[in-house]
Formats: sequence, structure tokens, C-alpha cells
Amino acid sequence: MTSPGELERTLRSQLRGEVDFGAAARALTTMDASNYRRVPAGVVAPRDAGDVAAALRICADAGFPVVPRGGGTSIAGQATGVGVVLDLTRHMNALVSVDPVARTAVVQPGLVLDRLRDAVRPYGLAFGPDPSTHARCTLGGMIGNNACGAHSVAWGTTADNVTELAVTAYGGSSYRLGTGWAGAPEGLRELVAGNLAVLRTGLSGGFSRRISGYGGLDALLPERGVGVARAFCGSEGTLGVVTEAVVRLVEAPRAPVLAVLGYADESAAADAAAGLLGAGPLTVEGMARDLVPGAAAAGPLPRGDAWLFVEMRDEGAARSLVRGADAVDSLLVTDPAGQRALWRIREDAAGTATRTPDGGMAWPGWEDCAVPPARLGAYLREFRALLAAHGLRGTPYGHFGEGCVHVRIDFDLVTPAGIARFRSFSGELADLVVSHGGSLSGEHGDGQARAELLPRMYGPEVIALFGAYKDVWDPAGGMNPGMLVRPARLDENLRFAALPPGGGELSHGVARCVGVAKCRTTEVGGPGVMCPSYRATGEELHSTRGRARLLHEMLAGEVVTDGWRSREVAEALDLCLSCKGCRSDCPVGVDMAAYKAEFLHHHWSGRIRPPAHYLLGGLPRLLRTVALLRAAAPLNAAARRLPPPGLTRDRPLPPLARTPFTRWWRSRAGASSASPAFEARVRAEPGSGKGRGGESRPQGPGATAVTLWPDTFTEYLSPHTGRAAVRVLEAAGLDVTVPRGPVCCGLTYVSTGRLDRARTVLRRTLTRLEGAPDRPVVVLEPSCAAALRTDLPALLPDDPRAHRLAAAVRTFAEALEQYAPHWRPPRLDRPVAGQTHCHQHAVLGDAADRRLRERAGLTGELSGGCCGLAGNFGFEPGHHAVSVACAREQLLPSLDAARDSGPAILADGFSCRTQIAQLSPYRAHHLAELLADGLPIEGPADSP
Repeated sequence: MTSPGELERTLRSQLRGEVDFGAAARALTTMDASNYRRVPAGVVAPRDAGDVAAALRICADAGFPVVPRGGGTSIAGQATGVGVVLDLTRHMNALVSVDPVARTAVVQPGLVLDRLRDAVRPYGLAFGPDPSTHARCTLGGMIGNNACGAHSVAWGTTADNVTELAVTAYGGSSYRLGTGWAGAPEGLRELVAGNLAVLRTGLSGGFSRRISGYGGLDALLPERGVGVARAFCGSEGTLGVVTEAVVRLVEAPRAPVLAVLGYADESAAADAAAGLLGAGPLTVEGMARDLVPGAAAAGPLPRGDAWLFVEMRDEGAARSLVRGADAVDSLLVTDPAGQRALWRIREDAAGTATRTPDGGMAWPGWEDCAVPPARLGAYLREFRALLAAHGLRGTPYGHFGEGCVHVRIDFDLVTPAGIARFRSFSGELADLVVSHGGSLSGEHGDGQARAELLPRMYGPEVIALFGAYKDVWDPAGGMNPGMLVRPARLDENLRFAALPPGGGELSHGVARCVGVAKCRTTEVGGPGVMCPSYRATGEELHSTRGRARLLHEMLAGEVVTDGWRSREVAEALDLCLSCKGCRSDCPVGVDMAAYKAEFLHHHWSGRIRPPAHYLLGGLPRLLRTVALLRAAAPLNAAARRLPPPGLTRDRPLPPLARTPFTRWWRSRAGASSASPAFEARVRAEPGSGKGRGGESRPQGPGATAVTLWPDTFTEYLSPHTGRAAVRVLEAAGLDVTVPRGPVCCGLTYVSTGRLDRARTVLRRTLTRLEGAPDRPVVVLEPSCAAALRTDLPALLPDDPRAHRLAAAVRTFAEALEQYAPHWRPPRLDRPVAGQTHCHQHAVLGDAADRRLRERAGLTGELSGGCCGLAGNFGFEPGHHAVSVACAREQLLPSLDAARDSGPAILADGFSCRTQIAQLSPYRAHHLAELLADGLPIEGPADSP
């Protein structure tokens, strides 16, 4: 028998594309977006159709099975395999041509759907099927699963929109499929001729979402036009590999109108959906209140406890639909921005479905079964009852106009009892779906999750026909075995079984990654951050999902075998910017920054670390020593000549301030630097002096006292930001204090994985603050505020002081809004450009900042994405190219686009301001600086 090593050498010698049988490549493809895990022998990224044919021939000769893989977003396990995985996204991802007159496009299988949609939009065209993963799913994967999406009411499934397919079978034979028998594999015509009765009766009476099994085989009937390409769609990689496809395009509506209809409950909405189809909607989507956050439900949605989102081609059709709908309330939206806001609620609901109300996880497995639309209301009532009978929870939503229901359920897929319940529930649910004339899969395919149950949906003759159809295409059984025909059990190969019991927070965290690959999007724009390193490199290794998969395999110990010392995991995490974007942008809140810190903690335990970990990780202590020695000037001069060892030579170090912020603060004891209005209040009503936790300027009675946190960046690198904040806070009537001794949030120690040192520093900080009165803590640096709110209580969970401090933290804008609500900021009346800090976006939120900017007359939106400097990341060797690429994606273009309006450049993060200063001609400011500049001019006491 051929060994994996021999197979690898043969593939390398005969293929132009990449061949990788290493641990990292295998670990990245053990899972898709399902509950299943299968370990491949290796991964091949074919360069072209010739490579695909060669790979399939070589693997067949060696007896290794093959599974084609696109975006890896399949939720039933069909994109995992035990032989060779063909990664069709790396090279075979081209849009070959577009014919706007014929309304067709020629595509390669690895092309991401959104790239096709973007390319044909200028012609007023679209590809009709649009699954929710449109930003990262591939056309090949859509063909394999016969994907549908929200607009299948109008434009059908992928099979309805494919006209020709170029296919290569196991062994290397190639076929060109279309309509008619020309190009079909030998024996297919004879198989159909001998089974006409089964095709006409066993597959008759279906509906649009009957995707399960080889449910499209009836397209081969003579009266259906012998649609060989159509029948191939939905085969889930079990017949052959698509190397090229001709797809049909549709005319995109010029000005669609969204009607949102409110109903008393989910059943009423489901019952009403089928009745709307006669009006010719483009889509009919449904969801209930239990899937919508309270704030959203109280906002733009009409009254009701369930809603239908119905898109129509024009306003007249939409108004007619609303008049005829028996809804509790309705809302008609014509402007695109308003429609996007409402669709975002629906799309966010899809992410909400992955979590239960108490924060637990809900899993796929029964994500998309479908029933005829007229049966949907009755089916949902019985489905809810079945969940309750098994003690399970799930929140249905989906394509109500086609009877297709998405739901994730809080299965226990770890314990034997939980897995047994998963199995028994699956059987009962399959029977329920079949009793309503439905399909076990309505758009995502059966894979391993449901293929075992197909005999409950189809009779034995149909199941036998499925097997014969598979054998015509793949007599050796090498294409994606265990799927659809002769399938594995639905409770085998569960991915959680590989994790060690009691694996701790890291184990739970990486298991949470459900693999839907939102981190793999390359879409530019919007407030999102995740995942900057993937967007810069395009490599799965550097996506949040890829890193989670490597950590999963490290804990499993089968593929990645050297545990915490793993070089593969270290390489993947090396380009993680710890931006925390995944914490908020990932549907399940994967927090890769926290996992990276824990990995680095173990990886370097007992070993000498890289110099950057000591220099940048220990930055607070280092800069404090420099300040005590008053050595800022000579150190700045030395750094200009030669950067410290262990840091990149591609960028200069930011200069240290000669006068740290707290030294300036202490110098104010004899001379006030408050605004004239504040001085008048103080003279009229003398107030308190010093508190035990720090020093304060006098304040009037009733003033709120706040502690201004002297973070490392403000203290030693940007003290003018602290001075500006003092001016604004005092002008707002707040009594500002500053801690006496050095305090630290521990961020630099956490980001370099020195967690024991971080705990020591944080305990010391908490002890220093013990004498201070309880008061809000204003933190100017977003990364430090995020560390105090999240990392501090996570690192010291049993210390009540940690939780009190975390709860006291306020951003600059939050403090002004909460404790000086009647203060009027100076009117600056100018546009702004810049960037919201990643940690602000992910942890703190920027709603208060937006409101403060609006009150100050600062107009315009800040850039999303990541600046790319990310604290220590941009100064470490080997990171400069990625750091710059991140900045060039959104931040720098947004500054250039706003240049003609003469904006103020705003960036509250010191890293963001540094990146802007080093890569552009602009100088950025903290919001406190902009507001301070608008206050009345003060005396010389406030000068640096």
C-alpha cells in the first residue's frame, strides 16, 4: 500500500500547485462549520484543471480518497475528509468571463460569491442564490451543496442557475455536462432508462427546497430535458470535482422595497408566509422576538412578536402586498440605508442563534430542514414541542417563504448521555419533517449530519438508485466517502471527542469556533475589525478560524503533537495583532487575543523569550526607570541612531516625553490651571483638597470626583493628551484626581503572554488603589480601558478588588456623558476622519463617543478595520509588511478621501496615532485634545 509520504512525493513531482502534508495544513482542514472532524493525509492546492486531473489519478492509483473544499463553511461535515483535501480557493478562484448580453458568467470553483456579484453589478445583473456566507462561500461549494439563500423565492437554487459544468472524476476522467447526454459518464443514460418509474414516483411531488440526497436526479428524466449538470448539483463532492462552471445571471431589481410585517407570534408569521407568494416577492424571511436583541426590537421593527421581511421589486408592489397582508403592523422602507439597517437586524439574528439566552452554545446539525410553505406553521409548532420534550433549546428563523427553517440547538455533544439524546432527537425530528412532506436538508446538504437518515425520507428503491448513481460516477468509491451514500453514523467523528476532558477555558474557547468563517471575509468598509491579518495575507493560517483549528488540534494531540511548544501554532499566532476584533465580530465571540496570551505564557515558560517580550512587554517598568533617571532626551537620541536589539529596523520608535504626565500633575499643586469659569466656581465655593488616593484640584460642592488613570502611553509618550483631558474634565465640572504611585493595567505583559507577571503587576496596582475613595476611573487609552474591564477580572477572578475596578472604568466620553450630562462641549463644527480603536470597537463600544462628537459638531464617520501597529506588534521583527498592509486597507484611504474637507484627524489610541504619523502626512489627536483646543485659552501654567 502507498504510504502518505510516497503519495506526497508523487504529487509534488507531477503537480504545479502546492502539496502540503505537514501538520499545520492538515490541522487547518480537519473541520468545516459542522460538528464533525476528520483528519486528512494532506492538502493539495491545484493550479488548474490539469492539476486536478493529475491529483485525482494519482490518489486513485494510491487508494487515497479525495474531498474537494471551498470556503469550508459547510455545516454538515461534507468538507472534511480522511484522504487528500483539494483546496480550490488558492489558485482556482478566477472569474473567467462575463457575457452581459447572454447573462452568463464562467467561473472557477474557488471564486467567492461576492466577487462574482461585485463584478456583474455594473451590468445591472446578479447571481440569484445568496446564502448568508456570501462574503466567503465559493461557487464550487454552492454547486456541491445546491445552495439557495434568501432570494430563492424569486430565483431558485444554485441548480436552477447553472447551465454547464466541467467535472473531473476520481481517476482523472473529465466531462463537460450540460443538457442532454453528450459529455455524461458511461452508464448514466442506461441507469436512468432502467429506473424511469422510480425517478417519476420516488422523487415526484417535491418542492423547491428538496435538496436532500441526490434529490435532483429527476432532472435526468426525458420530460425534464435530461439536465445532467442540474442533477450533478447537490452531490456534495461525492461524484467528482467541478473545475469550471457556466452560471446564469439575473436582472437585479433597480429599486427594491422592503416591507416588514409584524405578527402576534412565530406561528402566525409562518402561516402567513405562503399566502404572500402570489404577490411575486423576491424574498420572504421570518424570525421571532426571541432572536432579536431588545434594543433592536424596540427600534425600527413594527409591532409584533414575529416578523416577515418581504422584499418587492418596486414600491407599488410593496404597498399592494402590505394592504393584502393580515399583519398586526407593518413598515415600508424605500431608502437603501434604512433597508440595510433592517437587514442587519435579520443578519445579526443569524449570529444570535449560535448562543442560548444564558450564554451557552447552540450547535448545527439540524440547521436547514424544510417543509412545503403551506405546512410551515404546523411544523414549527410541533418542532417547538419536540425540543421541549427532549429538554433542548433552539431558536428557529429562516426562509419562511420556502418553508426552510434554520436553527441551532444546545446539544450536549460531549457526554455519552448527551450524544445519545442528540441521536434520538435527530431520528424523531427526521420523522417529523417527513410527516409534513419535507426535506431533511433545505439548502446546506446532508453530509454526515443527516445522510444516515435519508432512508426515512426516501424509499428503499430511491436509496438503491442513489447508490447506483454514485457508482456510475465513482466506482472506486474514492470521492468523499461516508457522505450521502453508505454514510457514516451521525454520532461518529464528533469534533469535541478529540479534546481532552477538563481542558479549561482555552479548550472551551476553541471549541466555540463553529467555523462559519466570518473572519475570512475580505469585504472593505463598515465598523468591523476581524480579521486584519487574514485580510492582509489571505492565508487560512492567519484567520481567526485557522488559529482556532490549530489550537484545537494542539489540545487534541493527534496532528499537532508537540503541545504548547508547537511551532505551527506559534507561527499562526505570530501574526495575530491581538486586536480583539474577533471578540465582537465573530458570531460566537472567539477571543483569539486571550488565547494567544495563554499560548505564549505556556510556550515560553521556563525559556528565554524573544527580546521584544522583555523590551515591549516590560515597557511600563522600563519607561518608569527612564523617567526616574530623567533620561528621556539621551534615550531618544540613541533610538534615532539605532533601534534597540530585538525590534524592527523598519520603523522609528516614538519619542519619550521629557515631562511625564504625573510630574506635570504634581507641579499644579501651587498654581491652578483650570478654566476661568471653573476658577470662579472654586472662589465662590471652596471645596475639598487632596484625597488619600491622589491629588486633586479644588472643586465646588456636589461635584463628581473622578480618577484619571495615568496609563503608560499617556504618562510617558503622550502627556499632552492627559493634560488636555484634565482641562476638559474640569471644564465639565468634574473633580479630577490622579493616583499617587505608578499604576498599570498589565496590557503589555498580557499581550506578550507574561501572565504571571501581569498578575503580579495588577495585584500591586490594586493594593496602591486601596486607600483611594471609590470613584469612576477615566481611562484615556482604549486598549488600557479594555484590559482593565476584561483582562483584569479574568486574570484575578477571585479578587473582589479586580471586579470593583473593572466596573469603575469609564472611557473619556462615557465619563462626560454619565457624570457631566448637562455640560456643553465647545462647538468645533468641522469634519473628522480617523479610526475607532480596535479594542474600543470590540470591548468598550463607541456609542458615547459618537454622541459626544455630535454634540461638539464633529461630523463624519471614523474608519473601521485595524491601524496595524497594535501596540508591540508593529515594532516586532517580521511584522512590518502586515502592519502596513492593515493600515493601507481602510485607515490611510479614509484619511486621503477626507483630505479636501480639511478634517480633524481623530484617533484615541496611541498606536493608531503613531501609525498615522509614520505612514501619512497627517497628525492625529485624541478626542480630549480636540475638545481642549476648543476651550478658552488658559494661562502658562498649563504649558508643557
